[in-house]
Amino acid sequence: MATIPLTRRGAEKLKEELQRLKTVERHAVIQAIAEARAQGDLSENAEYDAAKDKQGFIEGRIKELEGKLAAAQVIDPSALDAGGKVVFGATVDLADEDTGAEVTYQIVGDDEADLKEGRISISSPIARALIGKMAGDVAEVQAPGGVRHWEIVEVKYL
Repeated sequence: MATIPLTRRGAEKLKEELQRLKTVERHAVIQAIAEARAQGDLSENAEYDAAKDKQGFIEGRIKELEGKLAAAQVIDPSALDAGGKVVFGATVDLADEDTGAEVTYQIVGDDEADLKEGRISISSPIARALIGKMAGDVAEVQAPGGVRHWEIVEVKYL
């Protein structure tokens, strides 16, 4: 199985979700199934069917998270020494060459990406265009609205 890159924060969030699913959600759905069974005929019991569906989802998500964490390569961005190059975990300040707009993104794993919080997936077109570049370089990104040029203002390892 291929390794899955995660920042330390991303790995912690997955561990927290796994813990919550195992200790809270799993027990709640077992209780819901027991209550639905107590109502009698299971063939026409919508609550029972819904609880069994939820149980299947929870168990599937637990297996998915355990697999991701087992295959995770946890990277601490603050411990990186990439010589100023954009790498996984780096925080990059960018300036749009056309509009002058400035943005800051951290390059993270697919499960951690959240554009509202400035975290973009390593597999996104902009991250792929930035990897390996340094401050002062210009990245050409094929966006849905056409090609955009982003100048790398600063690369940080936070």
